[in-house]
Amino acid sequence: MMSMLIKRVRCRHALTVLLTCTPFTAFADGFVIDKVYHPYVEPLEREIEYRTLYINDSDSADDGSWQHRISLGAAFRERFFAEVYYIANDDSGEDSLPDAYELELTWQLTEQGEYFADWGLLFELEKAQSEDEYEYATTLLAAKEFGQWTATANLAAIYEWGDSIENEWESSSASQLRYRYRPGFEPAVELYTGQSTIGLGPVAVGEVRFTGRRNLHWELGLIFGVDSETPDQTIRGMLEYEF
Repeated sequence: MMSMLIKRVRCRHALTVLLTCTPFTAFADGFVIDKVYHPYVEPLEREIEYRTLYINDSDSADDGSWQHRISLGAAFRERFFAEVYYIANDDSGEDSLPDAYELELTWQLTEQGEYFADWGLLFELEKAQSEDEYEYATTLLAAKEFGQWTATANLAAIYEWGDSIENEWESSSASQLRYRYRPGFEPAVELYTGQSTIGLGPVAVGEVRFTGRRNLHWELGLIFGVDSETPDQTIRGMLEYEF
């Protein structure tokens, strides 16, 4: 009985941190459902990553659209991880074309467990393939463990500029509350907010471990639109092979 009470208290504590780390005001202009980043860097790690998004919204021109991201990444020094992305969109059944390229740098600021929460920074620079358009973002990464629960929050400041878009500052947020049931399956819930997005839904996370440093990390989620501007459902998936 006592152990069940302790678990309930920890769960409520984790939910409080998750929700207080995520503002409920709408911020970023555009679609922000993608991925929740953690603040950790594994030394000498290399990875190949594939991410995809599918939009289901009968009231939107984006209904049936896919987005694909493929990347190569590697850690250098102890606390830095760099990644290069190729981004393509398949709009309502049209052929996929190279739409943009992106550079990412993750900087782990603190050791795990050193402070109340673990902290990191994410820097992103994206350029459109055929347009003179750019997007830069700096994102604060935070994670906190409570027993078998992990709460993670991403708070981003974004600047867009280019010949055919308005130069402007934006912001967005993404949060995840995950239950570490076992390495192969960890259920979670994610919340995304932006100027045109408020999305909430369940996510499953897991990892398959091989010999040495090799493992396959996977994520699959279904994010529901909370307001009228967010797509009714967004399916997001990720495969990440680390070696």
